[in-house]
Amino acid sequence: MIGRARTYYWWCQIGGWMAFWMFSTLVSYMYNQHVTLQSLIDRTVFVVAGIAVTHAFRHFILRWQWLQIRLDRLIWRMLLGVIVSSLLITAIVDAYKYVFHLMTPQEKSFEFGRFFSIFIIILIWSLIYILWHYVEKERRYQLDRLRLESMVKELQLKTIKSQLNPHFIFNALNSIRALIEENPGRAREAVTELSNILRNSMQAEKVETVSLENEITMVRDYLALESIRFEERLQVHVDVDPATFPLPVPPLMLQTLVENAVKHGISRAVQGGRVEIISRIDGDFHEIVVRNTGQLSDSFSAHGFGLQSTRQRLEILFGQRAGFQIENIADNQVEARVRIPLMQETSYSSVHKSFSI
Repeated sequence: MIGRARTYYWWCQIGGWMAFWMFSTLVSYMYNQHVTLQSLIDRTVFVVAGIAVTHAFRHFILRWQWLQIRLDRLIWRMLLGVIVSSLLITAIVDAYKYVFHLMTPQEKSFEFGRFFSIFIIILIWSLIYILWHYVEKERRYQLDRLRLESMVKELQLKTIKSQLNPHFIFNALNSIRALIEENPGRAREAVTELSNILRNSMQAEKVETVSLENEITMVRDYLALESIRFEERLQVHVDVDPATFPLPVPPLMLQTLVENAVKHGISRAVQGGRVEIISRIDGDFHEIVVRNTGQLSDSFSAHGFGLQSTRQRLEILFGQRAGFQIENIADNQVEARVRIPLMQETSYSSVHKSFSI
């Protein structure tokens, strides 16, 4: 995709400047100006300088991510860039003429009219480049939106088949049945927790993001049900910065990571283990960490549907700065870490809220 975009850029860059070369030559001929070999060479030098300087200008724009900032700030920066680029092209052309003794007496002094003509050309180039960028950005946004809608629907189906599979539901129902006689109150709570999980799963296809608080609530219901089955074997600790509760996350993302921790970690350990869920602000990122007792085996795939959909949805919703990784961090501990860039500047409390299930 990147290679194709680069190819399009060079076709437009070279093709546009060559079109300018032919157009300016045709205009000179139509107005009965002398079209000599030297004038063609001069015009070619100007075009080559234009290609080199505008390409450097483009590299500078991408390097400092100008196209990611607000339009009111972008206008002034682009205007300054156009002025600098125009001065550079003027200097290159004048240096060429000076070296080869081609400068006329008028060209030996700065002419505002000549500089203004170059300025207009570079300004047009900049407007075309920005327009192309925003049209392409809008096209990618629409494609990503379609991909996200398709992925969320697929996630809904996969959730029912795998994440909330019949095996989990049967285990939960068996646990509830065992509680009916010995602890009817807890059995009623368990039925409510299971219905909440199913309801949230069915609604996942209707939204692109949910608040972390919503995800934490669903995960607590899931872990509460699992604690009936595992009893003392499952220890849970949640450490959440209250400022992260309203932050957006992909629906069922945290559920996927916690379910993965229980399925591949706690359930395989004879003595059970511990699941930790951490949510905090780390600089310009919202960081979510899920740690569990266990080890990633050689047969474990970090590219399974749940984990792969987590990566894809993070990239679509929050861009390439978002990240996800899962790895062994100790002899008997696995860590899944999600980093989501904050979408706007907000002041956050440093006070954390901790609780255990």
